[in-house]
Amino acid sequence: MQDLTKGSEGPLILRFALPMLVGNLFQQFYNMVDSWVVGNFVGKEALAAVGASFPVIFLMIALMTGLTMGANILIAQAYGAKQMGKVRSAIETTYVSLFWMGIGLSVAGVLWTEALLQLLRVPPEVLPPAASYLRIIFGGSLLMLGYNGVSSILRGLGDSKTPLYMLIIATVLNICLDLLFVLQFQWGTRGVAWATVISQGVSVIGSLVYLNRTHPVLKINIRNLKFSPVLFRLSLRIGIPTGGQQMLVSLGMMFMVAIVNGFGSAAMAGFTAATRIDSLAGLPAMNIGLAVSSFTGQNLGAGKVDRAKAGYRAALRIGLGITTVMILVFLVFPNELIALFSPDPDVVLIGAKYLRIIAPFHLVFTLMFITMGVLRGAGAVMIPFIATLLAMWVVRVPAAILFSTIWGITGVFWAMPMGWLVGTTLTLLYYRSGRWTEKALIRAPDAKAHTH
Repeated sequence: MQDLTKGSEGPLILRFALPMLVGNLFQQFYNMVDSWVVGNFVGKEALAAVGASFPVIFLMIALMTGLTMGANILIAQAYGAKQMGKVRSAIETTYVSLFWMGIGLSVAGVLWTEALLQLLRVPPEVLPPAASYLRIIFGGSLLMLGYNGVSSILRGLGDSKTPLYMLIIATVLNICLDLLFVLQFQWGTRGVAWATVISQGVSVIGSLVYLNRTHPVLKINIRNLKFSPVLFRLSLRIGIPTGGQQMLVSLGMMFMVAIVNGFGSAAMAGFTAATRIDSLAGLPAMNIGLAVSSFTGQNLGAGKVDRAKAGYRAALRIGLGITTVMILVFLVFPNELIALFSPDPDVVLIGAKYLRIIAPFHLVFTLMFITMGVLRGAGAVMIPFIATLLAMWVVRVPAAILFSTIWGITGVFWAMPMGWLVGTTLTLLYYRSGRWTEKALIRAPDAKAHTH
């Protein structure tokens, strides 16, 4: 556990964000290994199948992010306010709620797999391997929720290193199982799906056993878990808008993929490879944004508004610097990066075009995501939700429909960053209003004395 209310803001946020960034690089790496294995050893259709499933998986992760973000912010604010009874109660409530939600998501997902893929207009030759892959992933929903839940709890307590260790174990195991199941057993897309589920299961179960034996706050008897309806409702106040925001993004991406799918399997494969690489450029901003959420939550819980603002400024300097370096790499080596996933010339051409268009706009994405991180940490979660609703469904999706009829798949690529520009403008305006500073749900008893 780490107290984020003391110490120099910039180095503290960087040290807190770095393990999350490295961990997410590992996570992206093993997602990329899935695509690399099927693209090089199974075929173009298999790569397209994994890509067709990605928007649905992203939707699952978005839902999980919202459900666990509420717990993260509540725990951070309670920990910053030094109310350890509420910290423990929030952790127990999180465990109970995520268990039942994971069961429900698994059942619903397995039943609706093919219907979801048909909504995405997945071509007939890609549908069977995509459905096989996605059904297995849905079956492991409880394990994915478990990992996200434990990680969010630990981040709220100021611990970003333990989730990194969890991910390293999962990544190494996933790569080994990918090679075994696909190259040795010839399981195709089923193999990479089973590798993902098994590796996450081993990681989260091992982590729970370890934490229950060694972590003072997380040492909980499963038989005696207590569910707090009050804290659950507070968690939902944060989690539902956050999850809704992420789901709006996911549904928007599903719509974009449906448009791309209409251009054939080469376009699908190129878009899949490019978005895998593109996701790396967004990782610094996303992880610094998560760090800022915990930092802001703890500091507003302690009543330190000026320190929260100083942390935001420091986070922007760090995030924009890292993102600039990533952008330069993507602009200089786009063809070589796409070719790692598929040697097909059409796939490389389409994927490289996407990277060249989207890369510079990641500076805008970084500014937006770090600003949203502050607002979420404060509990002002409706603003990111509204900004995302407008950016995705009033700007990006209509632009993609219009531009694709004029410029083909290139028009879809240009529609992507337009939403970021709108979302960034709206969140910055709200941040500058200062209203977010009064949104904390849990404060130390004397916190109000320090907020003005």
